[in-house]
Amino acid sequence: MRNMSFALTVDQIMDGSKDVTRRLGWLQLKPGDLIRPVRKCMGLRPGEKIQVLRDPLRIVSVRREPLDMMTTDTEYGFEEVRREGFAWHPVYRFPSTWVAMFCATHKGCTPSTIVTRIEFAYGELP
Repeated sequence: MRNMSFALTVDQIMDGSKDVTRRLGWLQLKPGDLIRPVRKCMGLRPGEKIQVLRDPLRIVSVRREPLDMMTTDTEYGFEEVRREGFAWHPVYRFPSTWVAMFCATHKGCTPSTIVTRIEFAYGELP
């Protein structure tokens, strides 16, 4: 089982308010796969250990789409920001500011970058 870092959305993973994530890469993922949600898994200092956040997540769907799809279709964008766990945030609850934040935290990413949209589920595993 692969680890997936949720360093920017630890609280949303812990409280279950996030069920979608966007990534650069992760092309091999498919529905039914399990991932282990962790705080971070790269850039650990000597002696640091991986911190597992909760039970494994089951992948529901995986698709590729342009990041700016969230700003060209604002209804879709607001729903996706909610599913990403940012509906409460005073700045990033808007699709345009969320996309800008994503680009700022992912080197080389622009709004037109094709990203991997990953939907996952919590709870009992089949």
